[in-house]
Amino acid sequence: MALPGGTLATYETIGIREDLSDVIYRIDPTEVPFLSAAKQETATAINHEWQIQTLAAAAANTQLEGGDASATAVTARTRRGNILQISGKWPRVTGSDQAVNVAGTGNEFENQELLKGLELKRDMELACVGLNVAKNAGADATARVTASVQSWIKTNTSKGVGGSDPAAADGTGTRTDGTQRAFTEVLLKTVLAGQYTSGGKAGKSTIFVGAFNKQAFSTFTGRATPMENTSTKKIVASVTAYDSDFGLLDIVPDLFMRSRDSLVLQMDLWAVAYLKGRKFVSSPLAKTGDSDWKQLLSEFCVMSRQEAGSAIVADLTTS
Repeated sequence: MALPGGTLATYETIGIREDLSDVIYRIDPTEVPFLSAAKQETATAINHEWQIQTLAAAAANTQLEGGDASATAVTARTRRGNILQISGKWPRVTGSDQAVNVAGTGNEFENQELLKGLELKRDMELACVGLNVAKNAGADATARVTASVQSWIKTNTSKGVGGSDPAAADGTGTRTDGTQRAFTEVLLKTVLAGQYTSGGKAGKSTIFVGAFNKQAFSTFTGRATPMENTSTKKIVASVTAYDSDFGLLDIVPDLFMRSRDSLVLQMDLWAVAYLKGRKFVSSPLAKTGDSDWKQLLSEFCVMSRQEAGSAIVADLTTS
């Protein structure tokens, strides 16, 4: 049916107001599992140090009746340290942009500050578990770098062909990537046994994996086939915990970690140390023109309190 003559339609109307929703939609993930689970400490120097100690191996111990005492070898401590890294963001908005009426946010500068804060946390999570980097003390023209989790784990590891562990468990070296292979329960069980033998506690540990290997994990023994609950009309095909021979572990997907790794971390043995007064600091910067800006930063480092309590299954396929 044709439009009746003389009838005004929206196609000819001038001045129809813009219809723009006041809701801004974001899909980008902001969960930072490692930062959220790690303990926190306060650092007072750029090179944050701590001490670790291990007991002598158990041995047959028989003594003569009436025998003289003899000195037992002392149990020495080892000093470890990591370099504090500075990560920052700088939101900046012009005076005009703050004066206009913007849909979805009452104040564009505050909105940008919020977004940059979320981005900063994502960058820090990447620095902790998403990179394979050694510590670097930096220089006038070189930024300081904190050693990532991967550069500390040496005792309990599973690697692909050609892969190798850091030369020392002190953050000074990196892993050499090997040939990638499928994530299997056999690989996981091997490092869990090593973790237990080293004194680690699976019941206090979390398994961190990327998206692909989280799905691979859900096909391990006990969940190789999806289970259907007819009363709730729900199919369960995921695994959120793993009841191993040595304890119950949580499985957590982390979008910012190296997707080729599976980290088994006893979380009370890992921490993030923040320089005193430099944990997620927001500071206004001097105006140099018709705009306002702030500096958001954190100065932090990864702390491996005792790497032998954790493990890594490295060189996993990711697709």
